[in-house]
Amino acid sequence: MKILGISAGRKNQKNDAMCKEALMGAQEVGADIEFIRLLDLDIEHCTGCIACVNALMSGRGNMCALKDDFDWLLDKMLDADGVIFANPIFEKGVPGIFQTITDRFGPRMDRGNNVIATKIAKENGGKIPDPRILKDKVVSYMGFGGSDWVTRMQCDSAMQALTPAWKVIDNDIFPWSTDAVMNDDTVARAHQIGVNLAKAAQDIENAAYLGEEGICPHCHSRNFFLDNQSTEAICCLCGIKGDIKVVDGKVKFDFPEEQLEHAHDTLSGKFEHAGDIDETVKTFKKMLMSDEYKRRMSNYKKFISATMPEK
Repeated sequence: MKILGISAGRKNQKNDAMCKEALMGAQEVGADIEFIRLLDLDIEHCTGCIACVNALMSGRGNMCALKDDFDWLLDKMLDADGVIFANPIFEKGVPGIFQTITDRFGPRMDRGNNVIATKIAKENGGKIPDPRILKDKVVSYMGFGGSDWVTRMQCDSAMQALTPAWKVIDNDIFPWSTDAVMNDDTVARAHQIGVNLAKAAQDIENAAYLGEEGICPHCHSRNFFLDNQSTEAICCLCGIKGDIKVVDGKVKFDFPEEQLEHAHDTLSGKFEHAGDIDETVKTFKKMLMSDEYKRRMSNYKKFISATMPEK
């Protein structure tokens, strides 16, 4: 059993420390541990080039056009049974480096896409995606903020687990946590998160969410996209559509049972989304061959060029 701790904070500051505290807890349960600091790595932003989609759906394996430290990091994550992220909270949500990790997972790490790509490769003698991508994995998130501006953090964090369908065990936020290292309750909670993750990794098949109950009974998100003409709402994390109600003075999210088939973290929902992506790629390829598209893009290119700093 291996647990990987990943910190997106500054070197030897509270995020590093609390990530290591969680790893201490995991080690107590018997896990082999490893620690990585994201800011030590060269991770480029996703460009949306869809090279990963084209490779997967043509039986050429799982790949990315960018050549940096991301594949090294991905290999470390795929090799672990569980991953703990410790992130500073920026603008109520995750820092840019973590969002880039989420973007780089994108369609490339989507479990549905990789199931389909594996089938395509086997049927056509192509390159099968790394089978580790289809393995169940557990993950926990810790977010540390300097105030109470933390309302996007848990949803932003769990978005990273959405594409590979990793099981979220804990997803905690620590507001007003400048003194995290000196706060015994915070230290104890970080330690317990590591213990919880390691125990979940020992029995991934039966692993379950252990964090605070959210509003969405499926994914525990507290963030919703609301309709200002009705009570209809869409969970910002799992995408389930339902209604926001107030029952006994408490907010409740109700949805039809069949919505679970469309949830973004279920395999059925992922297959549905894979069909959407396939349609988008076909539309894009057809558009590229259009003379009218080429004419319009030529006009935009001629209109103005991007300003660049002097070197």
